[in-house]
Amino acid sequence: MDSISTRLASFQISEFVDRLGLERLRTETGALQNRFSNLKSVTDFFDVKRMSKPQGWVDAQSRINYNLSYFSANYAVIFALLSVYSLITNPLLLFVIIFVIGGMYGIGMLQGNDLHLGITSFTTSQLYTGLLIIALPLGFIASPLSTILWLIGASGVTILGHAAIMEKPIESAFADEQV
Repeated sequence: MDSISTRLASFQISEFVDRLGLERLRTETGALQNRFSNLKSVTDFFDVKRMSKPQGWVDAQSRINYNLSYFSANYAVIFALLSVYSLITNPLLLFVIIFVIGGMYGIGMLQGNDLHLGITSFTTSQLYTGLLIIALPLGFIASPLSTILWLIGASGVTILGHAAIMEKPIESAFADEQV
């Protein structure tokens, strides 16, 4: 216990920044903010006046190509929400993901040292092997493949369906024509 408090007392902010790679996190956060600055309003996304059945495959393809770029940030939010929903409705998969991430973080905190528990000790390779032995069967039971396939199907139907029924704005029709 004494070594833990000594380690925490000597833990400096610069070590925290270096360990977590916050510089990389800042640049990725800036990219995410730039990406979501293109988020369209709910009234624009659900504009009932612009919804109609496409005339054919060519019209549907044209609408999908336009709307995938125009509403890309909104579609990313839909995909993220469906991902969260799929994890909430599959709590075993959520547990396995948290268990593996927490286990790897805990083993990484040992920094290559052995884990001493009472009269026995475990090396990091034994800990990783134990984590694999526990997580692999739980992972198969949690059925991640069916969750991924459901996520692909649900987001594909939702996103491509919305993109196909939303007409292009009138301004884009004039922009497509070249004089």
